Amino acid sequence: MQTTTDHLVVVAHTLAQGVEWCEATLGCTPGPGGRHALMGTHNRLLAIGSAEHPNAYLEVIAIDPDAPPPTRARWFGMDDARLQAAVRDAPQLVHVVARTSNAEMLRWGLVNLGQDPGVPVAAERHTPQGLLRWRIVLRDDGRVDAAFALPTLIEWSGRHPAESMAASPV
Repeated sequence: MQTTTDHLVVVAHTLAQGVEWCEATLGCTPGPGGRHALMGTHNRLLAIGSAEHPNAYLEVIAIDPDAPPPTRARWFGMDDARLQAAVRDAPQLVHVVARTSNAEMLRWGLVNLGQDPGVPVAAERHTPQGLLRWRIVLRDDGRVDAAFALPTLIEWSGRHPAESMAASPV
């Protein structure tokens, strides 16, 4: 079983603010992303893969003002009032997501160490290239255990989003 960096998560107050931050900070515009109906969020993506971290990408994510409120807490602590206040001023790099082929086994390993990573949740979003599907380990309260020191686990089913991303200078 291989586990590697899947993506870095940058939370923004608005997606437009996140794109502006990316352009000013990294010198490039993130490509298209999509909407996450399950979480009421939307994103833009930027390929940052390397030999050590193939298919890694940067996700700029914000609460989607056009989406209905989700029935659960949003991922990466996005509903936290302190985080929302902080990203009004500037987007924040908040987390890393690790890609694995067996999220359930790694989740149980964390549970056995006294951590509370959550449970695998099925998610999906539509793209022009087709449907993306994955399972992501999330807590019901949306928080990330261990003060964000441990990555969130993701297990892709089928195509990975980085396969259709344009190369970037990052």
